[in-house]
Amino acid sequence: MNFTHETLPQRVVFAASSAAEAVAAEVAALKCSRVMLIASGREAGLVDPIAKKLPVVLRHEDVVMHVPVEVAVRAREAAETSGADVLVSVGGGSTTGLAKAVAMTTGLPIIAVPTTYAGSEATSVWGLTEGETKTTGVDNKVLPASIVYDASLLTSLPGKMTVASGLNAMAHCVDSMWGPRSDPIDRALAQEGIRGLAEGLPVVAADPASMAGIEQTLYGAYLAAVAFASAGSGMHHKICHVLGGMFNLPHAQTHAVVLPYVLAFNSPNAADADVRIATAFGSPTATAGLAALRKTLDAPRALKDFGMPESGIEKAVAPLLRAIPANNPTPVTHENVTALLRAAWEGSEPA
Repeated sequence: MNFTHETLPQRVVFAASSAAEAVAAEVAALKCSRVMLIASGREAGLVDPIAKKLPVVLRHEDVVMHVPVEVAVRAREAAETSGADVLVSVGGGSTTGLAKAVAMTTGLPIIAVPTTYAGSEATSVWGLTEGETKTTGVDNKVLPASIVYDASLLTSLPGKMTVASGLNAMAHCVDSMWGPRSDPIDRALAQEGIRGLAEGLPVVAADPASMAGIEQTLYGAYLAAVAFASAGSGMHHKICHVLGGMFNLPHAQTHAVVLPYVLAFNSPNAADADVRIATAFGSPTATAGLAALRKTLDAPRALKDFGMPESGIEKAVAPLLRAIPANNPTPVTHENVTALLRAAWEGSEPA
């Protein structure tokens, strides 16, 4: 073996039905006393009990998908004006992403409280969108100091969103098998993440309020994100970031649709990854395992269902050819990337 692996420093707290107390303890552990609480107004029912336990100086609700630059600028200005010394984000990937955008310029620590399975809370990856272009990068300043996972905060997540968000987490695992910095530790974490997600997702899809199912899915999603943070963004995430920024597509649903096409594209040339993924699913092959899970979950099928125009297929090819890492298991060409995008747009069977 010849590789270098870096494990990012972060506290992780699983606190079923006690997020408010756990977040307050994390704020105290950081010796902070002025909280900027970032959460969409739609999350008020979940946020209010947490807010009551915290020394909140600003409650910021201007959260937008894909973190447009102008939204980030407003949040940064609000943070500076408030004199906040810590950021608490309660919500999904867009909320965590906005907190990261603030941390990137202010240096404030983040305590992330996820309400989906997005996984952004466990990575040092940031993303900002300007016009039709989504730019991502890595900066240790945006890695949350603490994560508080409380399964009770996800019991109201709608079933369809649960499925899409969980498959977004699954995509972190799959991309970690061949990301630009992927190593054996990443692949081991990703394999266990797939197993956890494959076990938990069918439970929460059938019963979104199942605490046991949610906790198993959160466990898998956390491992997925840790693996992804180390391995880096592979073909799948490059596709989803380009398409999401270009056509303002919903983040989780885009990942859920694209994943089987990328897996079918790469697995023939990634034997170790195929075996690991298949083993995690308890299936003969990686693609068969994912297909069976998607069928059980009634997963999203086509990009056209979420607003991507057919003309966008050709428009996206050139940016993707520039973005996909050079070490992708299957070499990318204009022809095969176009074919992948068309299949994902149509929702035809992955080949």
